Amino acid sequence: MNWGNSIVLVFVVFAAIVFTMVGICIKQDDIHLVTENYYEAEIKYQEQIEKVSNAALLSEKVMDYDPSEKELNIHLDDGVKGTVWLFRPSDARLDQEFNFEIDQSEEKKISLNKLEQGYWKVKIAWTNAGKEYFEELKISL
Repeated sequence: MNWGNSIVLVFVVFAAIVFTMVGICIKQDDIHLVTENYYEAEIKYQEQIEKVSNAALLSEKVMDYDPSEKELNIHLDDGVKGTVWLFRPSDARLDQEFNFEIDQSEEKKISLNKLEQGYWKVKIAWTNAGKEYFEELKISL
């Protein structure tokens, strides 16, 4: 085999690998985006920055995770309503959303026992006295 044939053979093998990889990428159907309406979410990002800034000005963290009990504790005033999102970055099908209202106590507990083990992002948004707030917590179950 001479040099010319070897070079052609290398190019043919390289092209076959590239086409195989393209075919595999095209056949994937389990691609999960963080949000379906990505561009609309980006436009509202300044509002999100203001919510995070409002939460940062609070004297204490609004939520914490108790690993021994596998519970998420929310510390807010009576009558506050909000939403908690549990995001699984590796699989969007496991994402969950909870609406809550604090009543008669300053703490709300959300059990995380039924969630799959691994890395989760917990996001909370709430409104208190006409001001909007947002906080995020990263946990491993």
